[in-house]
Amino acid sequence: MILVTGATGNVGSELVRTLTQAGQPVRALTRDPDAAALPSGAEAVGGDLNRPRTLTQALDGVHGLFLLPGYEDLPALLRGARQAGVERVVLLSGGSAALEDLDNAVSRYMTLSERAVRASGLPWTILRPRSFMSNALRWRPQLRTGDVVRVPFADVPVAAIDPHDIAAVAARALLDDGHDGRVHELTGPQPLLPADQVAVLARVLGRSLRCQPLTNAEARIEMAAVMPKEYVEAFFRFFADGMLDESRVHPTVREVTGRPPRTFEQWAHAHADAFRQS
Repeated sequence: MILVTGATGNVGSELVRTLTQAGQPVRALTRDPDAAALPSGAEAVGGDLNRPRTLTQALDGVHGLFLLPGYEDLPALLRGARQAGVERVVLLSGGSAALEDLDNAVSRYMTLSERAVRASGLPWTILRPRSFMSNALRWRPQLRTGDVVRVPFADVPVAAIDPHDIAAVAARALLDDGHDGRVHELTGPQPLLPADQVAVLARVLGRSLRCQPLTNAEARIEMAAVMPKEYVEAFFRFFADGMLDESRVHPTVREVTGRPPRTFEQWAHAHADAFRQS
């Protein structure tokens, strides 16, 4: 049995689907099991990662654990997993963990999560994907009102990755030998600017979309409306100050899965309805 935390999120939902299609028994952790829409073969279970004592039922009989980062008491959660007989943990982290910058809110929770997993005594694999292609879905409200897409950090190229590919690597790390103690750096096939992504969406959707760069001052205001101030500062340090380079392409998806990572155009075609229905 494999327990997938964040089972209804971008990566978790893809991983549940990948594992069930492979015939693997999957338990999907969600705060509201009755409301979770899961593929056939997946068992919904409740629990709160911030309260490790609520996970006893979820961990029963589990041998593989897919774990999200950033929760308050990961060491206790991992102790519970080890006591329950979990044999392998795969942590979803991020590229900023390599910075080990504990003054940066995002790098801090990634770094501390990785340290907890490494110290857990469990065999572990760490996944460090770069920005998700699915982040483009945040443009849907703008597309409802017009053809202009306003973007922060417009001059920063990113080798974004499809969550489907992250899930494919996670599945292999959970099911196959040879991944214990490894850190997998995960990217898409090419770095793109926001304007490049908008141009792809324009072709896929058949619309005349235009990318409009935000000034840093404008970006701070818009980002502060949807995320905590410390996260806004973290992303400014990454991309405005140049502390984090997400443009480098890594071959890991192909090496682990035997196929190339999906392009942004492939992702856009797969999710075109989400934009058209926005």
